[in-house]
Amino acid sequence: MNQNRVDEYRRNFMTTLGGVAAVAAVAPSFVLQTAHAAGEVAAKPIDQAVTNAKRWGMLIDVTKLTDGGAGMVAACKKEHGWGDEAHSADTQKAHWARVVKVTDKLTQNSFSLPVMCQHCENPPCVDVCPTGASMKRADGIVQVNKHICIGCRYCMMACPYKARSFVHETLQDQKPHSPRGMGTVESCNMCVHRIDEGKLPACVEAAPDAVIFGDLNDPNSAVSQAMKTIGGKQIRADLGLNTGVRYHGI
Repeated sequence: MNQNRVDEYRRNFMTTLGGVAAVAAVAPSFVLQTAHAAGEVAAKPIDQAVTNAKRWGMLIDVTKLTDGGAGMVAACKKEHGWGDEAHSADTQKAHWARVVKVTDKLTQNSFSLPVMCQHCENPPCVDVCPTGASMKRADGIVQVNKHICIGCRYCMMACPYKARSFVHETLQDQKPHSPRGMGTVESCNMCVHRIDEGKLPACVEAAPDAVIFGDLNDPNSAVSQAMKTIGGKQIRADLGLNTGVRYHGI
């Protein structure tokens, strides 16, 4: 998407409420197809709609992340082509995923963990988006429709995990499966293109000993069984967002 396209959407939205109706008409064409399980992840016929039969999620065992999650972040960068904007200040660079160091003030115990979009069941980013660009699929994946994002950044302010970033510059050599655009907001989409092809997210493949991915709705899935056995904590569980990303060892 070039800057002219971004400006066009902004003008349409700001000048007429009819733009909202146009969004409603356009949005369904961008709804991606989900995966059906044969084992943990398998492709679903492209002509079938996404349903809430599944809810994709993952359990990250930080005690088994020898690099603190750096490999997961590197895999995300490679898969989606973000993080190489040479002219951006550190505070403005994209961060679909990042490593956060946590230190207990009382005991001084420290550990690192990867933080990305937590794919909340009740996502604040979706609630505040004026165009519907911030959306949650029926299978629980939260993502941004770049075609109708106007760059207002309300979602960035609403996200308690600081999981979203804004594209400030013209981008080159984008990945066809992961379009990005100047003037839009972006974040982890759980590698939805891979899930829809029956593959694991890139970060999960990068840390197979530490991350379990699967259907949270299926009590017999590997991820559900693991959480039943060792638990799975939420970051800021007090917010009641019921996140799709859970952690062990925090």
